Amino acid sequence: MTKKKSDFHPNEFVVYPAHGVGKIISIEEQEIAGLRLELFVISFEKDKMTLRVPTHKATDIGMRSLSSPDVVSKALETLKGKAKVKRAMWSRRAQEYEQKINSGDLMAIAEVVRDLHRNDDQREQSYSERQLYEAALERLTREVAAVSGTDEAGAAKKVDDVLVTRAA
Repeated sequence: MTKKKSDFHPNEFVVYPAHGVGKIISIEEQEIAGLRLELFVISFEKDKMTLRVPTHKATDIGMRSLSSPDVVSKALETLKGKAKVKRAMWSRRAQEYEQKINSGDLMAIAEVVRDLHRNDDQREQSYSERQLYEAALERLTREVAAVSGTDEAGAAKKVDDVLVTRAA
């Protein structure tokens, strides 16, 4: 289900693959290199960042609407699964995790959270594991918050409750 430019509207939350959940604050026209371009102006409030995305490129670069509540439920269900950790070298796995996080795909992001989550009694995470885990967790939490209309703290608790109850 690809959305055309006209399917995205101001004040709508969208997911931009490399940055997660943002809000379209307006659609503006600008002249860039002699061309008139129509741009979505997307605000990522938490990161204090604004992005301008050409409307005709939005779908090609993977910008999408928020996941349906159904997909959010499936993503939370994924967290309950047993971590699938490949025996590959960390650098290779880290690269895969990074790709999943930046894919903008909520299910892939949930898999990263599941695979990198540690309970208190498990071994320590390395710094880079922690960084990837937190990046994935933040993406997941922000989308859960936006979809369920709660604040991030409420969404974080929801995600955390699932992680705590999952199979060790």
